[in-house]
Amino acid sequence: MVYTEFISSDGLLYEGRKSLQKLHIFDYERPIGIQIYGHDPLKMTEAAKIVETAEPDLIDINFGCPVKKIANRGAGSGMMRFPDLMCQITESIVKSVKKPVTVKTRLGWDENSKNIVELALRLQDTGIHALTIHGRTRSQMYTGKADWTLIKEVKNHPAIKIPIIGNGDIGNGMDASMAFEKYNVDAIMVGRASVGRPWIFKEIKHFFEHNAPMPELSLAQKVDIAREHFQKSLEFKTLPRAVYEMRRHFCLYFKGLPDFKEIRMRLVTENNPDEIFKLLDLIFERYQDL
Repeated sequence: MVYTEFISSDGLLYEGRKSLQKLHIFDYERPIGIQIYGHDPLKMTEAAKIVETAEPDLIDINFGCPVKKIANRGAGSGMMRFPDLMCQITESIVKSVKKPVTVKTRLGWDENSKNIVELALRLQDTGIHALTIHGRTRSQMYTGKADWTLIKEVKNHPAIKIPIIGNGDIGNGMDASMAFEKYNVDAIMVGRASVGRPWIFKEIKHFFEHNAPMPELSLAQKVDIAREHFQKSLEFKTLPRAVYEMRRHFCLYFKGLPDFKEIRMRLVTENNPDEIFKLLDLIFERYQDL
């Protein structure tokens, strides 16, 4: 299943264009969860009611985002410092909507406050249907390695009855396989590893089916996927946002190509979609024999 990019509760309540646009979902995306964030119980509950009208398969609450401008005002993983408020918000949303509610969070605020085991039990008591745990604290941001040992401790706790979804550093099929075999999670969530590499989900499925890595995609396949990805960005987002948000994807699509600096600089500075499509053609022409 997929989750939408998280949506600000304030943005929904004040009918922000970008926030409302994220509520548009399509049948081919199902099953899909719409994810919201915020720190005010009343606003979060009202936002969840708005989300429910979009008919997602579930509503997810983000208590895991570590970005400074979000966490420092108490939203996202900033809520790790206020477990009572976190549970109050969650319980209020669960009681106010009919759709299943899930939560995503982290191990704790910092190394000295890894409270995820106790928190998982409390969140389960609010009535959520599943819990996703990212194996880092908020203070770690995305540095170092994700620690899955506490995720396993939560999953193996005798009082935990809801599915536990593991998240953090799933970069290939072997990582995914280990998450199930070593840490006993019910499911895995892939986030950053899919940026510039959307075929990672196919790689993981291939590993499960064949117990071997999927053959590397050809450059022609990567160019075709990048072209389709960019076309969809243009269809669903306005300019120049559709171009800006593709830039980091383009860099990762073609990471490792020799003498690529000049084309990469043009990809991340060019604003004209037609010229960007020409650059993708140029990449194929120049590197097709590799």
